[in-house]
Amino acid sequence: MTRIVVVSGGGTGIGLAVAGHFAGQGEQVVILGRRAGVLRQAAEAIGREHPTAPPVLPLVADLSQPDRVESLCREIGERFAAVDVLVHAAGGNAILQAPPGHYDDGLAGVARRWTDNFAGNVLSAVLLTEGLRDRLRAPGGRVVLLGSIAAYRGSGAGCYGAAKAALHPFGYDLAAALGPRGITVNIVAPGYIRDTEFFADRLPAERQAALIAETATRRAGVPADIADAVAWLASPGAAHVTAQVIQVNGGTERGH
Repeated sequence: MTRIVVVSGGGTGIGLAVAGHFAGQGEQVVILGRRAGVLRQAAEAIGREHPTAPPVLPLVADLSQPDRVESLCREIGERFAAVDVLVHAAGGNAILQAPPGHYDDGLAGVARRWTDNFAGNVLSAVLLTEGLRDRLRAPGGRVVLLGSIAAYRGSGAGCYGAAKAALHPFGYDLAAALGPRGITVNIVAPGYIRDTEFFADRLPAERQAALIAETATRRAGVPADIADAVAWLASPGAAHVTAQVIQVNGGTERGH
């Protein structure tokens, strides 16, 4: 049976890799994001790579806006009887994504930094999950949240790591609530993953080398590393794995 896989942030980086992985398995993939052009290009690229897969469906929405999420979930419900896999890859550090000077005005800037990071990383996952909660396939549904090593080690700015850390209790509570329906909920915590918009060209070579040196595997992660972990959590083989944080960061979280 072809599964319905919904991937937020599916237009770039890790989300794109996850969407492509499931498309390669013949699943019906739905990618969500705020940028219509980026989503369209991603859907076309996945289609070229996996021409026999069901066409990827791109749907545009700001997942931090309740009215947009309600509309989006209604559309998904009208198109599909149930959602088998829900992957939350949307998010990122709002400070890195903002124009210069956006957060410079004292406490008002501090408030915006924290609010924007929680909206993009936590509220987006909460609203989408709640909107699709009753549409998750039961039994057999899978929810995967994309966390970060920053939840354990900080991010240098406080607000991004704190936002990612907030996904842990949300995931644990959700796992307890959905477990009786045969639905699992897990979190994947990446470390340094190259070839993503999150890092892009922001890191000098020296910093990249330092991050790689912190791993036990002595290499940078790539989006496919995360996609493989997500795919396993969504597989029948992980049916008894829930309320877990899966570290995919080459051992960096352990202090190598």
